[in-house]
Amino acid sequence: MAEKTIMFRDERNTSPVIPRVLETPTGLLGDTLARPLHDLRISVTDRCNFRCVYCMPKEVFDKDYAYLPQTSLLSFEEITRIARLFVAHGVEKLRLTGGEPLLRKNLERLVGMLAELRTPGGKPLDLTLTTNGSLLAKKAQSLKDAGLNRVTVSLDSLDDAIFKRMNDVDFAVADVLNGLDAAHKAGLGPIKVNMVVKGGMNDQEIVPMARHFKGSPYILRFIEYMDVGASNGWNMREVVPSAEVVRRVSADMPLLPIDANYTGETAARWRYADGGGEIGVISSVTQAFCHDCSRARLSTEGKLYTCLFATRGSDLRALLRDGRSDAEISTAIAHIWRARTDRYSETRTINTEGLVLGARKVEMSYIGG
Repeated sequence: MAEKTIMFRDERNTSPVIPRVLETPTGLLGDTLARPLHDLRISVTDRCNFRCVYCMPKEVFDKDYAYLPQTSLLSFEEITRIARLFVAHGVEKLRLTGGEPLLRKNLERLVGMLAELRTPGGKPLDLTLTTNGSLLAKKAQSLKDAGLNRVTVSLDSLDDAIFKRMNDVDFAVADVLNGLDAAHKAGLGPIKVNMVVKGGMNDQEIVPMARHFKGSPYILRFIEYMDVGASNGWNMREVVPSAEVVRRVSADMPLLPIDANYTGETAARWRYADGGGEIGVISSVTQAFCHDCSRARLSTEGKLYTCLFATRGSDLRALLRDGRSDAEISTAIAHIWRARTDRYSETRTINTEGLVLGARKVEMSYIGG
């Protein structure tokens, strides 16, 4: 194989980084821990209409906060081009995120473009989207018509007072539930509902949430409050371990463990013993799953991140706008993934201490969850 030099930039500075990489044939990639590249999460906007306390707290993301200018955002054509190259490297699942992705104007057009992509074997992709549900009632049918397969909706409480305190913009639970119903009616399923559990704020809602969604068309997943970014004031004392979540739910409605749907799935699955459906728990803090993580993340402005807790990304937009060929960009992607060593959650204590010394993790609102 001929040796090739590709230049790309990282976000720590503006000077070129010039790795020596090899041209590689299309196929599956493995990183330094032999983890394949399977999922690509694409942030389409850094804006959100919620100010959730664990993601975009109002004291940081206030009215004067400077969002990315429109010219910095990847165009739909650029996103599709990058996605096509990732699919050629083995990606089978694309997830659109934000910010709140439904704030991106004409998002259905992007969905339609991505829905046309196929794996090298000709299989359609799993095309999904994560949303806070605020615009879902209006958008569900058009998203389905454009080719979206399913959605994941964030909902942290069924109690209006608690939910409004968490989203901090006075948004009502009923409006999210209306969005869920619209998504179900449109056929965007299976639909997952994500609840971030923050101790002392909404953990009393664990059992009521489980009881509400038991036997419904929706799969409820509980997510441990994570130390993503540097804006949410994360404290380990506010983490409710997934084991405690399972204990509380099972004490009221007995649960039995079930196998993962696929290798690298983020949620551990549990089913109700009486056949009333299932729940999932995502335990990034207490039961790290870095060992089989197969996810890459593309930021709104085209930086590639290989970990949710990353401190830097690699600038693919610069390659796109510098006129580089598909082969050159594909080679750069391969180099980045093959060099990947990330396992932040497995070494959290060391990494957290190191971050105090100056490195700053990327915000979740910038690269999605």
